[in-house]
Amino acid sequence: MGKEKKTESHSNGSYNYKMFKCFNRKFKINEVQPTNDVRDAFCKFSVGGGGGGGDGDRSSGVMGAEQLCSFLDDHHVHSVTTVAEAQRLIDEVIRRRHHVTRFTRHGLDLDDFFNFLFYDDLNPPIKSHVHQDMTAPLSHYFIYTGHNSYLTGNQLSSDCSEVPVIKALQRGVRVIELDLWPNYTGTDINVLHGRTLTTPVPLIKCLKSIRDYAFSSSPYPVIITLEDHLTAHLQAKMATKIFGQMLYYPESDSLEEFPSPASLLHRIIISTKPPKEYLESRNPLVKQKDSSNVTPSSEEETPGTEEIQTLESMLSCDDYETKSDSDQQEEEEEASEEQKPVYKRLITIHAGKPKGSVKEEMKGAVDKVRRLSLSEQELDRTCSSNSQDVVRFTQKNLLRIYPKGTRINSSNYKPLIGWTHGAQMIAFNMQGYGKSLWMMHGMFRANGGCGYVKKPNFLMKKGFHEEVFNPRKKLPVKVYMGDGWRLDFSHTHFDAYSPPDFYTKIFIVGVPADNAKRKTKIIEDNWYPIWDEEFSFPLTVPELALLRIEVREYDMSEKDDFGGQTCLPVSELRPGIRSVPLYDKKGEKMKSVRLLMRFIFE
Repeated sequence: MGKEKKTESHSNGSYNYKMFKCFNRKFKINEVQPTNDVRDAFCKFSVGGGGGGGDGDRSSGVMGAEQLCSFLDDHHVHSVTTVAEAQRLIDEVIRRRHHVTRFTRHGLDLDDFFNFLFYDDLNPPIKSHVHQDMTAPLSHYFIYTGHNSYLTGNQLSSDCSEVPVIKALQRGVRVIELDLWPNYTGTDINVLHGRTLTTPVPLIKCLKSIRDYAFSSSPYPVIITLEDHLTAHLQAKMATKIFGQMLYYPESDSLEEFPSPASLLHRIIISTKPPKEYLESRNPLVKQKDSSNVTPSSEEETPGTEEIQTLESMLSCDDYETKSDSDQQEEEEEASEEQKPVYKRLITIHAGKPKGSVKEEMKGAVDKVRRLSLSEQELDRTCSSNSQDVVRFTQKNLLRIYPKGTRINSSNYKPLIGWTHGAQMIAFNMQGYGKSLWMMHGMFRANGGCGYVKKPNFLMKKGFHEEVFNPRKKLPVKVYMGDGWRLDFSHTHFDAYSPPDFYTKIFIVGVPADNAKRKTKIIEDNWYPIWDEEFSFPLTVPELALLRIEVREYDMSEKDDFGGQTCLPVSELRPGIRSVPLYDKKGEKMKSVRLLMRFIFE
């Protein structure tokens, strides 16, 4: 292929595509224009021109603060908008579009109004602030949860680092998982995936990163789930020394009810197995032996067989010194029993795996709350035979689901089965990408992206047969157009010989009865695709439904190219015409690409 040449101007741009070094194909860039619905809305609410039902030029009117306020209240069901807020929006649009004349403009013309609708920060598709009740117990919320949060890649040979922990916290993840192991000298703690080729990272780096970035995107509590394989005196001192007053722990050894997210603002809490349960889960003979030696344990798997003691001392010591082997051994023998009560007191969420059948485990003690961990396969089996028991258990207790061990490439599973049964912690590998992870991103864009999403009321009713769905019968979705690819991609990224051929796929992901997918027509050779198509989705449980949107570029000979995606919680959608920003495969927001869409609840 010969050298491609790109020429364009602001008013009448075009792209040139070279073919076989001799043919030149020229495509004009058609500037994006307001749709008929946008023109009708402007005509209805603007002053002058065609506004107020007159017969004048529909594009010559002006929309002032009062008119914009009326439009937002009426068309967008945005009843809390004030005239002052509308004026602020007008000023911001004028500032962005009119650098020279911004001081003489006090209203929006048709093009300004159209651009306002396309600004995703001024006209987002979902609410951007925390608006749900945050005073209920933790068990009443879905919680943004990471799995092996320290891994940079696959589960077998990638590096361990504090960087993925930081990225997860910045994205809003509220549950960080760390696997703790002694270093080769037994004097310090490393974080790594046991019995693999992953390279370790010192625990101190991870803890400092959590301390520094825990509340960079959300003030609500961060939960650290620990898989410990440590000696008794290595543990509590580091957590208390690093976190200080940020570390929350209850006054009693066990809780009858979990505290609320609102009561734990800017606090860090620990979730792991208490020392006694830890010992008994590994060796039933511990109940009969007076021994301080412990075999390592993990909720998910047992990476090693060395005799190592538990997690207790890192949460209770006041100093941190390196001692000789003989001194350390002698101190461990004394500390292991003395420090158990201290360490156990610092554990807010007591964790464990089923010791017998899952059904019996879920019918355990009713006078205290705890966390239970199941693999994705165990969840499938349990939900198939005892779905009501799972829902009842999650009304007071926490249920954590983790990926099966064969997902060595850090892929993820479908989260909906856990959510529909009330599981709060759907632990995901955050370092990859894929449709399941996009769903996770979409769910936790809800409630201002704070990492806690209130569970639907019907999941909190006593007894699954008392569920209340409160359905919205239909969700009509209209896709007007898309824009921004020309700014974010080279003109030959999608096709070397012509502009792209975009189409949009729309999915409803939720309970089986709600699952659906639709597709727009293909718009050929156009960087500004205008589909102007509407689809209607019947919904039975909108509280658990996600709207997944994916743009593809049609390729006749190969797999269609990826053009962007997003996933939005249906319960959070704002009615009206909205700007919907798109994200890349890894969930990073694209700089310019967005869709103009309309949502209506019937």
